[in-house]
Amino acid sequence: MSLARRNRAVLWRGDYRNARQLLAAVKRRLDRRPVPHDGTPADAFHQYRRATADRAHIVSRVLIELGPGYHLDLPHAPDVSQACLQAYGPATERLVTPLSELLGVLGAHQWRRRGVRVPVLGERIHPHYGVFAPTRQEYLDLVAAAPWPRATTAFDVGTGTGVLAVLLAQRGAGQVVATDIQARAVACAQDNVDRLRLADNIRIEQADLFPPGRADLVVCNPPWLPAVPTSELDAAIYDPGGRMLRRFLYGLSDHLAPGGEAWLVLSDLAERLGLRTRQELTEMLATAGLCVADRLDTRPRHRTRHQSDPLAEYRTAEIISLWRLTSPVRGHCPRYRP
Repeated sequence: MSLARRNRAVLWRGDYRNARQLLAAVKRRLDRRPVPHDGTPADAFHQYRRATADRAHIVSRVLIELGPGYHLDLPHAPDVSQACLQAYGPATERLVTPLSELLGVLGAHQWRRRGVRVPVLGERIHPHYGVFAPTRQEYLDLVAAAPWPRATTAFDVGTGTGVLAVLLAQRGAGQVVATDIQARAVACAQDNVDRLRLADNIRIEQADLFPPGRADLVVCNPPWLPAVPTSELDAAIYDPGGRMLRRFLYGLSDHLAPGGEAWLVLSDLAERLGLRTRQELTEMLATAGLCVADRLDTRPRHRTRHQSDPLAEYRTAEIISLWRLTSPVRGHCPRYRP
């Protein structure tokens, strides 16, 4: 750990299993260190992110070398070539990578091969490397439970694995257009649509937010926390300055069909952490010229968290909401009673 703090690394040449044991020991030692959480909830959040980044930097200092074709020439090493090929594409030269990164690639390969069971679909969704897996599914339950607005066309903005697009098609949308700005997500969503034989109902497009045209129903599950992502996967969690949320709301009216409805899925964790206020959200809705027709709430089923987690009390109180949004009728919004 002292080498890592001096920005030095270890290139491992020994047994693969011993390398994994070393990495696990480093992680255990880091996990025993308390994370400071002085000040406001927002301070606690930023301290937690700094500690997480520091931890990631230290564990990334154990390096391994991969030969051409991602051959890992260490005793007792598994065949990692297929997993790396799926994640990175072809490679003809040697490369050095953190063992922690390789383990992430192998884990993603298993997710992709086995899939994630989604009970509300009655199917499995297969996430690709770099695409956020639908392991937390309360938001899917909300989308499945929301009153269906007799929509025949739907947009899924920021589709990721395509799980929401599949759910919308199952619920009755005859034509779904699902978009994502990330090429990995587009490929992943297309793979899932093809696996489930829904290509006649769902079209996947690479786009920055909306596809062209209008739809009866527009659904978006944006990143929930206004902060800067540090990786491609982080972009599903963190939205710098709430930029995607703001752009989605402000562009929504141009993509809703007359009498159409939008479903915004959002957690209030940002509000509990002091990163955004409820007033800011309602002001964005008003500025966008949108009406709140209804809101469905649920509490997430968090795994038990360690007592040293400085954000545990805020996560425990978190509420996930599906906001049903419409355009004004004759210039007025119907009265919403929360």
